[in-house]
Amino acid sequence: MKRTFAAVLLAALSLPTFAQAPNPPARVRGTVEKLENNVLTVKTASGPVSIKLADNYTVVGVSRAKIDDIGTGKFIGTTTVGERSGGLVALEVHIFPEAMRGVGEGHYAWDLKPESKMTNGNVADVKSVGQDHMLTVQYKGGEQKVLVPTDAKVVVFEPAERGELKEGAHIFCVAQRAPDGSLSAARVNVGVHGTIPPM
Repeated sequence: MKRTFAAVLLAALSLPTFAQAPNPPARVRGTVEKLENNVLTVKTASGPVSIKLADNYTVVGVSRAKIDDIGTGKFIGTTTVGERSGGLVALEVHIFPEAMRGVGEGHYAWDLKPESKMTNGNVADVKSVGQDHMLTVQYKGGEQKVLVPTDAKVVVFEPAERGELKEGAHIFCVAQRAPDGSLSAARVNVGVHGTIPPM
């Protein structure tokens, strides 16, 4: 089960690969309107979006975590904007399970806010900077210093049931866009326990 979960996640979240495709991926943020015949309809800020889910699609739950859960050796993703105290300033940190190690690894532009960046990598070091935490995040080809302030959103990813994709659930999904504009995906992130995926 863990191998299958990891394989589907790696295929579904290979962001750098998607970025090189002729049709860039669509990052869908919103709430579930319905799920019928593997077609997920999502209410987004710009209107409804339909995503065709793979027959073996995976659902990953996103729930709240604490800043102290970000330990050395964890594989994380972090969205940052700007710099302070010698590091990029984190808006949010996503703690991935071991099965997702390597997913989306690297440092690249992100679309959450203007000038935002995404960094996915291994936490090599954690230091306190006043009340904040300074992470050294290493990835293939480089590393970044990331300052995590006390108000940054910290979440953890974990396997979830498909039943979590119910009406009103908050989701985030990286979907592939076909030449005709239609969207498909093999994985959906869904907020659980009242969490809104911050990506």
